[in-house]
Amino acid sequence: MADRDSDSDDNVKFDWESDGEAEPSSAPAFRNSDAPGPSTLDSNGQANEEAPSTALIEEYVAMGFPKEIVVKGMKEIGHSDADALLELILTYQALGADDAVGNCSTSGCAPQGVEEEEDDDDLDFENWDGDDDDVGGRGTNCDDPGDEDFLQEMSQKDKKINSLVDMGFPEDEANIAITRCGVDADLCVLVDSISASLVAGDFNSRNISDHQVMDRCFDSFGGRKKARLMEESKKRRMQYAQGSGSSFAGSHDEPTRIPDPMVGFNLPSDRKPSMTRMLPEQAVGPPFFYFQNVARAPRGAWTTISKKFYDIQPEFVDSKYFCAASRESGYIHNLPIENREALLPFPLKTVFDAFPHYKKWWPSWDPRRQLNCLQASVATAKLTDQIQRTLARSGNPSVQKHVVDECKTWDLVWVGKNKVAQLEPDEMESLLGFPRDHTRGVVKTERYKSLANSFQVDTVAYHLSVLRDMFPNGVNVLSLSTGIGGGEVALHRLGIRMRTVVSVEEGETNRRIFEGWWDQTQTGKLVQIANLKSLTNERIASLVGRFGCFDLVIGGSQGEQSALLYDYPRILDAIKSAMARM
Repeated sequence: MADRDSDSDDNVKFDWESDGEAEPSSAPAFRNSDAPGPSTLDSNGQANEEAPSTALIEEYVAMGFPKEIVVKGMKEIGHSDADALLELILTYQALGADDAVGNCSTSGCAPQGVEEEEDDDDLDFENWDGDDDDVGGRGTNCDDPGDEDFLQEMSQKDKKINSLVDMGFPEDEANIAITRCGVDADLCVLVDSISASLVAGDFNSRNISDHQVMDRCFDSFGGRKKARLMEESKKRRMQYAQGSGSSFAGSHDEPTRIPDPMVGFNLPSDRKPSMTRMLPEQAVGPPFFYFQNVARAPRGAWTTISKKFYDIQPEFVDSKYFCAASRESGYIHNLPIENREALLPFPLKTVFDAFPHYKKWWPSWDPRRQLNCLQASVATAKLTDQIQRTLARSGNPSVQKHVVDECKTWDLVWVGKNKVAQLEPDEMESLLGFPRDHTRGVVKTERYKSLANSFQVDTVAYHLSVLRDMFPNGVNVLSLSTGIGGGEVALHRLGIRMRTVVSVEEGETNRRIFEGWWDQTQTGKLVQIANLKSLTNERIASLVGRFGCFDLVIGGSQGEQSALLYDYPRILDAIKSAMARM
């Protein structure tokens, strides 16, 4: 049996019941102000913002303004400057509804109330089987096709905002993430971006104006003076800023460019590296380090991270080049990039290759051949049931398009006629390169969460493969918040012996999963530490004195753990200092 040690204070008995369901998350869905992200300018120097949410438009409608006039005003000057927008809407009203909105009918410009939906957990599938593509059946009497395009873009954004808010994210963060990543960005990309932004506290770098963070819960427009409105805005902004210390405050550096496609420095199919790089002397290993973060981090994040690691440029890789699912990540490391080797056998890169049984029911109108991404949130039974019932009564192409969009968002696969389902945890394990049943023994919701925040093993193994010839007698590893051990599994699959692993992981479930795998596969020494903050410089020196030099320091910062990345330079410096004193 493997030797292991632990300093965890957890004395609670761990529940190893398999395939049970965890309690629903109690995380509140904070509905903050509907603040958009920074606007851009068009060729004429005018604001060119993302479309506003339905809720924002309806708030103005609730004040008594016609919807068509509100939409026209927002199209004209945007929606970030609330004062200017309100003045323009009032001007339109003074001119008369017909003159303001052109061809809008009188009935179309009448004040409307805000309709409450019966259930906003899922999209309105009931309206999919008609020929009207207007989402949710909300139409307009305007003949201007530009208004229809504007409202359709707004609806697409609003649906994603609602999904993110239902998952527990603040509404203003959802807006900012969509501005940063684009309306067409996949939900998992938005989730990663929001998580990284919330933890890093990237408030000042967003350049949010006073108007953008104001309280929009008006009692009535006439009862609010602009001075009071602005004061409330500033107060909320200060509260928000005090609640999240910014790691990027005052940073005006040019952001690191995210490449497209994300192929890293090279791929297994490349005959030679696509680039060469020279590392500064202080960055040359050992110890070698390898740190991961979400690719689409907040603006300026990667520039700041690079500066903390000797100005090394990150390597951006999409895991779709290594498996049948996409996961966009960035890696800061000092490993050689020549003579890399991929794991054998080569991983399967399409859904039908990985899971042939799904091909039987996969409709011809679903073009997906790779899954979009892997995430902790799963589709509700209500949503999958609605998809089945809607497809049973309609084969309209617009319905099919909506279904494909939902399947992309939730990574749904076809398991029967018109029937979709979530990937099972063991299928996620396979896609991520873990052994079957790696996470089995914990409730299904915890399995999804742990897998969603893990490394993609084949991708990481390709990068770490250069260590195999460098350390024929094995390695000492310091593992920082790698979850269920993606880095260690990669080393094991490469045939690299781990003499000692000091694993720092705060999640009890992740520690138990990793410990179980270690007992079954390894003979080296495992030391588990439950709190990264307890890894002081003195303790690092003690560990180096006890086990010798660390050959590899590997760390993850997926999603909600993004802030941990800023502890890693301190830890790395402490290791180097301790090794220099040996």
